Amino acid sequence: MTDLFRVRESLVGAGYTVGGVRELLGPVAGGALARDEIVPALRATRGGSPVEALTRLFWLQVPVPAAAIAADDLVAAGLAEMSGGELRALLRVEPLEAVDGDGHAGYAVSDLKVRPGAGHVLAADHVVGAGGASGNLARLVVHKPVDNVLDLGTGSGVQAVHLAGRNPAAGITATDVNPRALELAAMSFALSGVAGAELLEGSLLEPVRGRRFDLIVSNPPFVVAPSVGPRFTYRESGMAGDEFCRRLVAEAPEHLAEGGYCQLLANWLHVEGIPWEERVGAWVDGCDAWIVQRDVQDPAEYAELWLRDSCEAGTPEYRARYEAWLDHFERHGVTGIGFGWITLRRSERPAVRIEELRHAVEQPVGRYAGEVLDGLRRGAEFSTTCGQVLAAAPGLVQEQLGPPGAEDPERIVLRQTGRLRRAAGVGTVEAALAGVCDGTLPLDPLLDAIAQLTGMDAGEVRAHADAVLPELIADGFFT
Repeated sequence: MTDLFRVRESLVGAGYTVGGVRELLGPVAGGALARDEIVPALRATRGGSPVEALTRLFWLQVPVPAAAIAADDLVAAGLAEMSGGELRALLRVEPLEAVDGDGHAGYAVSDLKVRPGAGHVLAADHVVGAGGASGNLARLVVHKPVDNVLDLGTGSGVQAVHLAGRNPAAGITATDVNPRALELAAMSFALSGVAGAELLEGSLLEPVRGRRFDLIVSNPPFVVAPSVGPRFTYRESGMAGDEFCRRLVAEAPEHLAEGGYCQLLANWLHVEGIPWEERVGAWVDGCDAWIVQRDVQDPAEYAELWLRDSCEAGTPEYRARYEAWLDHFERHGVTGIGFGWITLRRSERPAVRIEELRHAVEQPVGRYAGEVLDGLRRGAEFSTTCGQVLAAAPGLVQEQLGPPGAEDPERIVLRQTGRLRRAAGVGTVEAALAGVCDGTLPLDPLLDAIAQLTGMDAGEVRAHADAVLPELIADGFFT
């Protein structure tokens, strides 16, 4: 890997980082590139500087003059080939941005991107680079020091690179069923300065049986596909329906250290007659769990999405494969497919929350994901008889709704301006507590004061608080 270490120095020295490429392209070309349109980016990179040449070579995948960059090192490292004085990329090398958006995390080495209309088809063992899903997972992963990490289904190694950057002393184990993915992940690690990572071949948790980890992350092959037609290992496991994700959630606890986390992206089926929360909730055992549905697609939308992903739209086989997806879903009573994230934490007294959050939330979620699980536990254990002290969460705002000029509002809403940005309709007691709870006074005298001010019976105030505060604490309105 000596050549790759030398290449890393030249990439960073040339400014081939997320910040450097973003500044080079500007918002118009960068936005077009996000839509897989490369013409504006080609226009923005015609100057011949090293960062322009590297962007054209590895991101836009067009030949560049060999004299523009350190061609010999790139060829020796197996990243490019020389042809008639020009350098052509053999692999895609893309810079990764740190999760907090304030630095350079490293590089991901993957197979060349296949763009719609290019006339190319994906190989079964195609290895993808960074994308929207990998970015979502990286922002979800908890920000806490860990000693050992498992990146299950590492692909090009994106999650392991992020984790090594945040936990430089942690032991990194990366697994994948695809040998080619492990080869490219090793290149990603070398280019990113990640030393000593363990790479193991195998499916699910088979390669690490008997071992425990502080953190398991996985962007797994969660796509639900029919058994006919091609299968791509980066997105499809070959297991029926959402079985891969179910097994991963069910088997993860025995591989977690006490208090250890498992975090993954997942698809799950909406099956006629069965609430999706019941189906997915049945996967969980022995862990705190926070399961969030971020999107739902109907069967046709889902089939179209993944046929576009594999560049099959417009091919002679498109209609037949579309039909196969729809037949598959109809045969199994599937009415929709959910997408979301799952966070598990090994616990002796599990608390579970399964919910839908379709709106934008504060990123990165990993900064406060652990506190969400803590809130679920505190809410489950709360009682006004325990002498507890509450504090209103930072950033709460109160909205009062009603006719203009009315003495009393018809409705009071507490709204979080950060984190999960939840809103809750509340009564007088909760609104008053949100105004006075600052973490310094016990709850009992505050409830007595509210009873006196409102003229309510003190017992009724306590009974109301016992009924509504557990959910508000679990939702993060009080700590």
